[in-house]
Amino acid sequence: MDATDKPKILIHAPREEPEDVLGKLRDSGYDIAFGELAWQLPRGHHEDALASAARDAVALMGTSIRHTPISRRVMEASQRLRIVAKYTVGVDDVDTDAATELGIMVCHAPTESNCFGVAESTVMMMLAMLKKAVERDQAVRAGQWREPHLGTTYLGRRADGYPGITIGIVGLGRIGTRVAQLLAPWRVRVIAYDPHIPPGDFLLAGVQSVSYETLLRESDVVSFHVVLTKETRFMLREEQIALMKPTAHVVNTARGKVIEEAAVARAIAEGRLRGGAIDAFEEEPLPMDSPLRALGHKVLLSPHSASFSEGGELRPGIQWAVRSVMTALSGGIPDNVYNKEVIPRWRERFGGASVTG
Repeated sequence: MDATDKPKILIHAPREEPEDVLGKLRDSGYDIAFGELAWQLPRGHHEDALASAARDAVALMGTSIRHTPISRRVMEASQRLRIVAKYTVGVDDVDTDAATELGIMVCHAPTESNCFGVAESTVMMMLAMLKKAVERDQAVRAGQWREPHLGTTYLGRRADGYPGITIGIVGLGRIGTRVAQLLAPWRVRVIAYDPHIPPGDFLLAGVQSVSYETLLRESDVVSFHVVLTKETRFMLREEQIALMKPTAHVVNTARGKVIEEAAVARAIAEGRLRGGAIDAFEEEPLPMDSPLRALGHKVLLSPHSASFSEGGELRPGIQWAVRSVMTALSGGIPDNVYNKEVIPRWRERFGGASVTG
C-alpha cells in the first residue's frame, strides 16, 4: 500500500516521540505526518496551516499547542477525524465543545508521571516559599548569617498549642488528591473545594470539604489544581483576593488563566498577599515586562515544567496517546476519553469499524 493510501495520523505538536512508538503506528498501517514548528512557537497563530495539515487525518495527537489551538475549523478539515489524543493532562488547547458536536473523541493523559510530578513540584514550591529556601541560600552566598527577617513558617500543629497552617486545595482530582496525600505527614489542616466530586472523595483524601469563599478566607496557602474551563477561567481575581488573608500565599501549577496574574502581582506588591509560586502563566514564555518579575523573592517562578522529571514527563503520555489512537481507529472506545458525552454520537459514526478495513 502506498503511503498516500494509508490513513493519516497528524502529530500536530511533536515532542521527541520514541522511534519504537512511531514504528508501532507505521506497522499498523498508518501514515505519520508531523506538524510544523511554526505553529508550535509562542505568540504565533497559524490556523490556516494547521487546518491544511489536518486535512484527511483520521487522528491528531501531540502535546500542548496553545497559540494555535485545535479549533473547530481544524477538526472540520477532515470528515474522517475520529480522535484528538493529547500527551498531557490538560485539553484547554482543544475546542472540546466543537469536538463533541462533531462526534470526535478528545483523549488526555492523566498519567502518574504527569499528575504526580505536578503534585510533587507543588509541595516543593510550597515548602520553598514557606521555608524561604531561596532567600536563605542567597543570604549565605552574600556573606550573611541567620538574618532575623529570614524566619520561616512552621507548617504542622504542635503539642505546645500551635495549630499549624491551613492549606486550601482548589480542585480535588488526581493532582489535588495527591497533594493532600503528600501533605498528610506534615499535620497541617487541609481543606478543599471541588463541586464536581462526591463527598466520599474528600474523606478518602483526608480533607475537609468547604465552599470556595471559605477556602479563600481560611487558607494560608491556596493551591490551584483545576483544568481550564469557562468555570475556572480567572477564578482568582481582585474580588476573590479581597477575601484572603494578607499573609496568604497563592500557588498555581494548573493553567495560567486560572488566576489573574496582574491582580495577584498587585496584591503582593501592596502587601495584600504575602507571596506566590507560579508554574503556569497567562502568556508563555513569561513576558519580560510581567509585573511578577518585579516582586523579587515574594514570588517563586517556574517555566511550566512542574511535571518534568527524569524518565517521566511526557513519555508515558505519548504511550497513552498511541494506545488511545489505535483503539479508536480500530473502532473501540479508549478508557481515557475527556469529553465522555461524545461517546454515543461517536459510536453511531465510527463504532466497531476500523479505518484500515
